[in-house]
Amino acid sequence: MAEQYGEFRELRYDSDTESLNLSFWPGSIPLQQRWRNNGLSADFLGDYVTTFFPLDENAPATRARQNEVKGAVAFIANELLENAMKFHDGALPEPITVHMNLQRDRILLQQSNGVSGKAAERFRDFVKTLRENDPDELFIRQMEESALSEDSAGVGYLTMINDYQAELAWRFDALAEAAYRVTTQVTIRL
Repeated sequence: MAEQYGEFRELRYDSDTESLNLSFWPGSIPLQQRWRNNGLSADFLGDYVTTFFPLDENAPATRARQNEVKGAVAFIANELLENAMKFHDGALPEPITVHMNLQRDRILLQQSNGVSGKAAERFRDFVKTLRENDPDELFIRQMEESALSEDSAGVGYLTMINDYQAELAWRFDALAEAAYRVTTQVTIRL
């Protein structure tokens, strides 16, 4: 049975929607190499989306809009991939997937990965805290805590909300005893 937090939107696959899907098996190469690939993959998604926001030399604002969308997609995709790689349970037969769905009025970025029950419980607690608190105040608190320790848990999600006005939703699907597929969906309105 799935648990859901936030407004989870179904990805569309129709003639009015563009999509791009990526899958990774984290155990195929060492994690250090995978970090580099995360950035490359995120930048690719950012570059890819710009083709749907063409430049108009007579309207300089189009370049700013294109850069804004590209930056948002690249940042969000990188954060999603880094979190997935960090918390993915390689013992599960689950790839890490990233889906980008471009609709008329929004971009959906959705990432899924398999995690242990313990990791799912910690993340579920974080999601509840995020949903129950003011994102600006929580961001300041997380930044203060990360200054005192190496833990910067959740800063990326808070940046998505605060800097990109992104809407976040999560789904936890039970895979087996003490294992879950966690899906994070980020919606950017256009």
